[in-house]
Amino acid sequence: MTRFHTVLLGFCILVGSQNIAQAGWEKLYNRYNIHVATRDSRGRTSYTASYANYTSPGPGHWIIAPNTELMVAVGRGGFTIRLADQRTVEFEFHPQRMGMSVKEYLDKIMSAEPVDLSGYSALDQQGIKEGKALVGMTKAGVMAAMGYPAAHKTPSLDDSTYVYWTNRFGTVAVQFDADGRVVKITD
Repeated sequence: MTRFHTVLLGFCILVGSQNIAQAGWEKLYNRYNIHVATRDSRGRTSYTASYANYTSPGPGHWIIAPNTELMVAVGRGGFTIRLADQRTVEFEFHPQRMGMSVKEYLDKIMSAEPVDLSGYSALDQQGIKEGKALVGMTKAGVMAAMGYPAAHKTPSLDDSTYVYWTNRFGTVAVQFDADGRVVKITD
């Protein structure tokens, strides 16, 4: 590589970094699994996630595990997540149903630094890895596995049932006992 090409490459990297900063991209780490749906339409692949946490493990479903380094930009109707491999996920958000702004929601599901997952039990860690609730998991473990519950179905984290969407039409209810452990999962 010639000196000219080296300088040009350095300039492109600098301008690209400035464009990301100017575009409002912020480096964050997710606290909980983010469930993603893959859609193929007319030869184009797109990825979407939602505040409703579409947790159905059907075709095209995949999970962004907690503590993944993400670039996040707030936009109209939600925010965009860019992964290190350059896949881009459009994250749908509905402020009225969640009772909070996008910024408030991001503060709940993301952090500036990776979160410590070592305090979770073996059962919680299994559920987090699988992206689902298991009988005996804690509320914190369920949230890490399935995401922050949608407030229009779970108004308070103190509720004894968290409701998650499996897709646009179905839900799963995760019921907890008085100690905050899963006792029943109803599709």
